[in-house]
Amino acid sequence: MNALTRVHLHVEGVVQGVGFRPYVYRLAMAHHLSGWVRNDADGVTIEVEGERDRIEIFARQLPRDAPPLARIIRVTHSSLTPSASSSITKGFLILPSDGRSRALGAAVLVPPDIATCKDCLRELFDESNRRYRYPFTNCTNCGPRFTIINGVPYDRELTTMSGFTMCAPCQEEYDNPMDRRFHAQPNACRDCGPTARLLNAAGIDERDPDNHGIDALREAATRIRDGAIVAVKGIGGFHLACLASDDGAVMRLRERKGRPHKPFAVMVTDVDAASELIAMDHCTERLLVSPERPIVLARKLASATLSSAVAPGLAELGVMLPYSPIHHLLLRDIRLPLIMTSGNLSGQPISHENDDALERLSSIADLFVVHDRPIATSTDDSIVRVVSVGGRSQKMMIRRSRGYAPSCLTLPVAASRDLTSCGAELKSTYCIARREHAWIGPHVGDLEQYEALEAFRMGIAHHERLFDVTPAMVVHDLHPEYLSTKYALARADTDDIPAVAVQHHHAHHAACMAEHGLKASSIGVVLDGTGLGTDGTLWGGEIIVGDLCYFERVAHLWPVRMPGGVAAIRAPWRMACAWLSESKLNGGDGEYPLLPESLKSSVSDREWKITCQLFRSGLVSPITSSMGRLLDALAAICGICATITYEGQAAIEFEAVADSTIATCYDFPLLQTLEGRVLDGRAIVNGVMDDLASGNSVSEISARVHNTIAQGCATCCKQIASERGIATVLLSGGVFQNSLLLRRTILALESNGLRVRIPIEIPPNDGGIAFGQASVAAARSAMEVDEGG
Repeated sequence: MNALTRVHLHVEGVVQGVGFRPYVYRLAMAHHLSGWVRNDADGVTIEVEGERDRIEIFARQLPRDAPPLARIIRVTHSSLTPSASSSITKGFLILPSDGRSRALGAAVLVPPDIATCKDCLRELFDESNRRYRYPFTNCTNCGPRFTIINGVPYDRELTTMSGFTMCAPCQEEYDNPMDRRFHAQPNACRDCGPTARLLNAAGIDERDPDNHGIDALREAATRIRDGAIVAVKGIGGFHLACLASDDGAVMRLRERKGRPHKPFAVMVTDVDAASELIAMDHCTERLLVSPERPIVLARKLASATLSSAVAPGLAELGVMLPYSPIHHLLLRDIRLPLIMTSGNLSGQPISHENDDALERLSSIADLFVVHDRPIATSTDDSIVRVVSVGGRSQKMMIRRSRGYAPSCLTLPVAASRDLTSCGAELKSTYCIARREHAWIGPHVGDLEQYEALEAFRMGIAHHERLFDVTPAMVVHDLHPEYLSTKYALARADTDDIPAVAVQHHHAHHAACMAEHGLKASSIGVVLDGTGLGTDGTLWGGEIIVGDLCYFERVAHLWPVRMPGGVAAIRAPWRMACAWLSESKLNGGDGEYPLLPESLKSSVSDREWKITCQLFRSGLVSPITSSMGRLLDALAAICGICATITYEGQAAIEFEAVADSTIATCYDFPLLQTLEGRVLDGRAIVNGVMDDLASGNSVSEISARVHNTIAQGCATCCKQIASERGIATVLLSGGVFQNSLLLRRTILALESNGLRVRIPIEIPPNDGGIAFGQASVAAARSAMEVDEGG
């Protein structure tokens, strides 16, 4: 017989709310071990006693066969003295959680919200089951997690389910380690749990209050089929839902929401229904059915039977599958694609409280499906796309939120001090970090309105409390007028901690470096709208060389003025005026370029002349090297989009018309100047004007523009790589959400023998800035400690 051994194990990672303790219980019982397991503020603690060989097998099997939703980062072991009189010999127990403070550097990883599992789905539609059509069915393997958590350890009393007392059958499930609902904190049924109700826009419930949501959802489905717009409270907040095939309903939704052109996402019952709307491959299908259930962007099929107003002017469509029982019930009752868009007014954060939704959305929705389970943290839907290059397919994150937040990411260089980074202005997120752990908050939105700023502040406070992070520094963008920067500086002053500024494009580059675990210098092609540069101008078409601590701007797009400043972002025709003026093209009277024919229906001669004068004077016309603004200008010149109603609209619609079979390019000279290399975009403008004059199609022109930018960037990177001895190129910035440009750039770089990395789990847009800021600040803080030592 082997010697009696007692071992203490501590497990860090996503091990709470994923069925880990019952798994440990079953594993210990299978190996005839005694002891206990419990949650603590850092993860899960286990003590086991038994024969040495059995404990060794138990320890090897523990991480290998963990539940599918668990993510184990670290298991630490220590030997203890066996004690025959100890309680450890009295079988194996699941003890109450230990809520004491966590150890220095340790981190509990809070699980994200998980889509309804197959077992719960079977119960949901089984007429003989006591949870038949119960809209809040869940178990240890699925359901709300992050959005109901108020604190750790993840126990019911620290969730928004604390106000619901379980009935006897639910309590029995909850207490049984062999049941899949053992310690499933949101566990409930229609006799003891949350209830859904159907309200009109005045907040009045005219239905039987004891129907527990069954008739409410059936009635909501009926009304949606009849053309109504219904606000639906889900896991992370409200959606606005209507039939995606109903032109009238979709147009009413656009008018009421103040969203004239930005595409809507569509929810369908299953993969088969999705395949009738979008081009499907293995990677797309895998993302659609994943536990995270993101919106997946894919090529829209010409045969898709949807209103043309769902995604006007675009070649792609965002599709997702149901991820909560409420969604499954609605889709099963309606059996048609539904618009499922964020429940907010344009520019505001998503509504997640009943009263707030009734106040803010009553002018949009005809009816409201509400429920009484509070949402601790609102989360919008995540958005991903599949990037396919040379037969390879991979995910690219566009918006990181529900299903992914607050999953922990690892910093390549551990921070010497806790920190909070505040991101940029658009697509706002924040990030908190302790040692090597970084938690990115869910998508907040654009910090341009009070409601978004309040959601931003509250989100940071919740994350710091949840993960027990007390920042010793706060990190921000260089731009002094960003509200995120102002928040950071005010926070630094209030808390008497240092504020660290990180340049916008360095943050983009660092985010991609950190995601791939890179520390050494690499080349970064960072193309976006605008970000304040170290020289005080607005950058956006940058090629840099840098590591996590420092960077050097080695090349950039030819700079031009933005006539009217921010107004030029909303009106791409202004950038058309700037580039035509800069290029001294299009005839004119020798002083100003002519107003192109493609813009005459949108811009008056007087507006054009005033803008030309503004450009020449430099008044309210900051200098920019932005690639996003160049694409805006070309879209306007080609008659695609003179003004926009959502960020990036002109460039997105310009990409949508491109003929991907075209392989030719325009000239794109790489000039050597005293300031370094400059990619001369004037030659592209010249080529486009020549093609328009020759009657070439906009589809051909768009393709050539994309080919030219890709080849120009690759040529520049090849030179830099040869000079610097660097073989790795990272692509980031919002412009690389353009899948055509991304694919062409990757192929061009790889054909030159360069290794390419792109963001996968972190958005290439400003949603990745906070993580990049945290990565830079962590590396700098570690370097300061090393130098100080």
